[in-house]
Amino acid sequence: MFSIIQAAGWPIYFLLAASIIAVALIIERFIVLRKGKIVPAGLLERAVTSYQQRGIREDMLAQLAKESPLGQVLAAGLRNYRSSREVMKDAIEEAGRAVTHELERFLTTLGTIATISPLMGLFGTVVGMIEIFGSQSPTGTNPQELAHGISVALYNTGFGLVIAIPAMIFFRHFRAKVESFVVEMEQQAARLVDVVHGERFDFSRQPGDRA
Repeated sequence: MFSIIQAAGWPIYFLLAASIIAVALIIERFIVLRKGKIVPAGLLERAVTSYQQRGIREDMLAQLAKESPLGQVLAAGLRNYRSSREVMKDAIEEAGRAVTHELERFLTTLGTIATISPLMGLFGTVVGMIEIFGSQSPTGTNPQELAHGISVALYNTGFGLVIAIPAMIFFRHFRAKVESFVVEMEQQAARLVDVVHGERFDFSRQPGDRA
Protein backbone atom coordinates (compact mmCIF):
# COMPACT_ATOMS: atom_id res chain seq x y z
CA MET A 1 0.00 0.00 0.00
CA PHE A 2 2.79 2.40 0.89
CA SER A 3 4.49 1.66 -2.41
CA ILE A 4 1.27 2.53 -4.26
CA ILE A 5 1.02 5.82 -2.37
CA GLN A 6 4.61 6.61 -3.28
CA ALA A 7 3.94 5.77 -6.92
CA ALA A 8 0.81 7.95 -6.93
CA GLY A 9 2.75 11.00 -5.80
CA TRP A 10 1.80 13.83 -3.47
CA PRO A 11 -1.67 14.54 -4.98
CA ILE A 12 -2.89 11.22 -3.58
CA TYR A 13 -2.77 12.61 -0.03
CA PHE A 14 -5.76 14.86 -0.75
CA LEU A 15 -7.71 11.81 -1.92
CA LEU A 16 -6.67 9.79 1.12
CA ALA A 17 -7.90 12.56 3.42
CA ALA A 18 -11.20 12.68 1.50
CA SER A 19 -11.59 8.90 1.76
CA ILE A 20 -11.01 8.90 5.53
CA ILE A 21 -13.61 11.64 6.00
CA ALA A 22 -16.09 9.84 3.75
CA VAL A 23 -15.73 6.54 5.62
CA ALA A 24 -16.15 8.30 8.98
CA LEU A 25 -19.31 10.08 7.79
CA ILE A 26 -20.79 6.88 6.34
CA ILE A 27 -20.24 4.99 9.61
CA GLU A 28 -21.66 7.88 11.66
CA ARG A 29 -24.77 8.16 9.47
CA PHE A 30 -25.34 4.39 9.62
CA ILE A 31 -25.30 4.60 13.42
CA VAL A 32 -27.55 7.66 13.64
CA LEU A 33 -30.08 7.00 10.86
CA ARG A 34 -31.70 3.92 12.31
CA LYS A 35 -35.47 3.65 12.13
CA GLY A 36 -35.81 2.54 15.73
CA LYS A 37 -33.90 5.61 16.82
CA ILE A 38 -35.64 8.15 14.55
CA VAL A 39 -39.26 6.93 14.48
CA PRO A 40 -39.67 4.39 17.31
CA ALA A 41 -42.58 2.02 16.91
CA GLY A 42 -45.56 2.80 19.16
CA LEU A 43 -44.31 6.23 20.25
CA LEU A 44 -47.36 8.06 18.91
CA GLU A 45 -49.74 5.63 20.62
CA ARG A 46 -47.90 6.05 23.95
CA ALA A 47 -47.94 9.83 23.62
CA VAL A 48 -51.68 9.87 22.85
CA THR A 49 -52.47 7.50 25.72
CA SER A 50 -50.49 9.69 28.13
CA TYR A 51 -52.23 12.80 26.83
CA GLN A 52 -55.71 11.29 27.16
CA GLN A 53 -55.15 9.77 30.60
CA ARG A 54 -52.98 12.32 32.39
CA GLY A 55 -53.11 15.44 30.23
CA ILE A 56 -50.12 17.54 29.24
CA ARG A 57 -47.28 17.88 31.72
CA GLU A 58 -43.96 19.55 31.11
CA ASP A 59 -41.98 16.55 32.36
CA MET A 60 -43.88 14.30 29.95
CA LEU A 61 -43.15 16.64 27.04
CA ALA A 62 -39.47 16.86 27.98
CA GLN A 63 -39.18 13.07 28.15
CA LEU A 64 -41.03 12.69 24.84
CA ALA A 65 -38.72 15.19 23.12
CA LYS A 66 -35.65 13.33 24.42
CA GLU A 67 -36.74 9.97 23.05
CA SER A 68 -36.27 10.62 19.34
CA PRO A 69 -36.66 13.15 16.52
CA LEU A 70 -40.27 11.97 16.16
CA GLY A 71 -40.72 12.69 19.85
CA GLN A 72 -39.50 16.24 19.32
CA VAL A 73 -42.12 16.77 16.61
CA LEU A 74 -44.93 15.27 18.69
CA ALA A 75 -43.90 17.26 21.77
CA ALA A 76 -43.99 20.49 19.75
CA GLY A 77 -47.56 19.69 18.71
CA LEU A 78 -48.71 18.73 22.21
CA ARG A 79 -47.33 21.96 23.64
CA ASN A 80 -49.89 23.74 21.52
CA TYR A 81 -52.81 21.36 22.13
CA ARG A 82 -55.03 24.21 23.34
CA SER A 83 -54.41 26.25 20.20
CA SER A 84 -56.23 25.99 16.91
CA ARG A 85 -55.52 23.24 14.42
CA GLU A 86 -53.51 25.65 12.24
CA VAL A 87 -51.31 26.85 15.10
CA MET A 88 -50.64 23.28 16.19
CA LYS A 89 -49.70 22.28 12.65
CA ASP A 90 -47.40 25.31 12.35
CA ALA A 91 -45.59 24.31 15.55
CA ILE A 92 -45.18 20.77 14.24
CA GLU A 93 -43.87 22.01 10.90
CA GLU A 94 -41.30 24.26 12.61
CA ALA A 95 -40.09 21.38 14.75
CA GLY A 96 -40.07 19.14 11.67
CA ARG A 97 -37.82 21.53 9.77
CA ALA A 98 -35.35 21.58 12.67
CA VAL A 99 -35.41 17.79 12.92
CA THR A 100 -34.95 17.39 9.15
CA HIS A 101 -31.95 19.71 9.24
CA GLU A 102 -30.41 17.58 11.97
CA LEU A 103 -31.10 14.34 10.10
CA GLU A 104 -29.37 15.75 7.01
CA ARG A 105 -26.29 16.61 9.04
CA PHE A 106 -23.03 15.81 7.21
CA LEU A 107 -24.85 14.66 4.08
CA THR A 108 -23.78 17.82 2.26
CA THR A 109 -20.17 17.04 3.13
CA LEU A 110 -20.53 13.47 1.88
CA GLY A 111 -22.12 14.70 -1.35
CA THR A 112 -19.34 17.23 -1.79
CA ILE A 113 -16.70 14.51 -1.42
CA ALA A 114 -18.53 12.40 -4.01
CA THR A 115 -18.51 15.36 -6.40
CA ILE A 116 -14.97 16.64 -5.95
CA SER A 117 -13.14 13.29 -5.71
CA PRO A 118 -13.04 12.81 -9.50
CA LEU A 119 -11.85 16.41 -9.82
CA MET A 120 -9.05 15.77 -7.34
CA GLY A 121 -8.19 12.65 -9.32
CA LEU A 122 -8.13 14.75 -12.47
CA PHE A 123 -5.82 17.19 -10.73
CA GLY A 124 -3.46 14.30 -9.98
CA THR A 125 -3.71 13.26 -13.62
CA VAL A 126 -2.66 16.74 -14.70
CA VAL A 127 0.28 16.64 -12.30
CA GLY A 128 1.29 13.26 -13.76
CA MET A 129 1.05 14.64 -17.31
CA ILE A 130 3.26 17.54 -16.33
CA GLU A 131 5.85 15.08 -15.01
CA ILE A 132 5.59 13.08 -18.24
CA PHE A 133 6.32 16.16 -20.31
CA GLY A 134 9.08 17.08 -17.86
CA SER A 135 10.77 13.76 -18.53
CA GLN A 136 11.48 14.91 -22.09
CA SER A 137 14.85 16.53 -22.64
CA PRO A 138 17.06 17.38 -25.65
CA THR A 139 19.14 14.30 -24.91
CA GLY A 140 16.13 11.95 -24.76
CA THR A 141 13.53 10.67 -22.32
CA ASN A 142 14.19 9.81 -18.70
CA PRO A 143 12.48 6.41 -18.26
CA GLN A 144 12.12 6.74 -14.49
CA GLU A 145 10.47 10.16 -14.65
CA LEU A 146 8.24 8.97 -17.48
CA ALA A 147 7.11 5.91 -15.52
CA HIS A 148 6.52 7.97 -12.38
CA GLY A 149 4.44 10.50 -14.30
CA ILE A 150 2.27 7.74 -15.77
CA SER A 151 1.82 6.20 -12.30
CA VAL A 152 0.77 9.53 -10.81
CA ALA A 153 -1.76 10.11 -13.59
CA LEU A 154 -3.34 6.65 -13.48
CA TYR A 155 -3.36 6.07 -9.72
CA ASN A 156 -4.96 9.44 -8.98
CA THR A 157 -7.62 8.95 -11.63
CA GLY A 158 -8.43 5.49 -10.24
CA PHE A 159 -8.44 6.60 -6.60
CA GLY A 160 -10.72 9.53 -7.40
CA LEU A 161 -13.29 7.20 -8.95
CA VAL A 162 -12.96 4.60 -6.19
CA ILE A 163 -13.79 7.26 -3.61
CA ALA A 164 -16.50 9.05 -5.59
CA ILE A 165 -18.63 6.03 -6.54
CA PRO A 166 -19.29 4.64 -3.02
CA ALA A 167 -19.62 8.15 -1.58
CA MET A 168 -22.33 9.00 -4.11
CA ILE A 169 -24.13 5.70 -3.50
CA PHE A 170 -24.24 6.23 0.26
CA PHE A 171 -25.12 9.91 -0.14
CA ARG A 172 -28.21 9.03 -2.17
CA HIS A 173 -29.04 6.14 0.17
CA PHE A 174 -28.98 8.36 3.25
CA ARG A 175 -30.92 11.11 1.50
CA ALA A 176 -33.64 8.59 0.63
CA LYS A 177 -33.72 7.34 4.23
CA VAL A 178 -34.09 10.87 5.58
CA GLU A 179 -36.91 11.59 3.14
CA SER A 180 -38.75 8.41 4.18
CA PHE A 181 -38.33 9.31 7.87
CA VAL A 182 -39.66 12.81 7.24
CA VAL A 183 -42.73 11.46 5.42
CA GLU A 184 -43.44 9.02 8.25
CA MET A 185 -43.06 11.74 10.88
CA GLU A 186 -45.42 13.99 8.92
CA GLN A 187 -48.03 11.23 8.79
CA GLN A 188 -47.80 10.51 12.51
CA ALA A 189 -47.90 14.21 13.36
CA ALA A 190 -51.06 14.59 11.24
CA ARG A 191 -52.65 11.73 13.17
CA LEU A 192 -51.75 13.47 16.43
CA VAL A 193 -53.46 16.67 15.28
CA ASP A 194 -56.57 14.65 14.37
CA VAL A 195 -56.61 13.01 17.79
CA VAL A 196 -56.17 16.25 19.72
CA HIS A 197 -58.95 17.94 17.77
CA GLY A 198 -61.30 15.02 18.19
CA GLU A 199 -61.29 13.71 14.64
CA ARG A 200 -59.47 10.38 15.07
CA PHE A 201 -59.04 8.12 18.08
CA ASP A 202 -58.90 4.49 17.01
CA PHE A 203 -55.36 3.42 16.10
CA SER A 204 -56.34 -0.23 15.79
CA ARG A 205 -58.60 0.41 12.80
CA GLN A 206 -57.00 -0.26 9.45
CA PRO A 207 -57.79 1.65 6.24
CA GLY A 208 -60.85 0.12 4.63
CA ASP A 209 -62.28 -1.36 7.83
CA ARG A 210 -66.01 -0.92 8.24
CA ALA A 211 -67.48 0.65 11.30
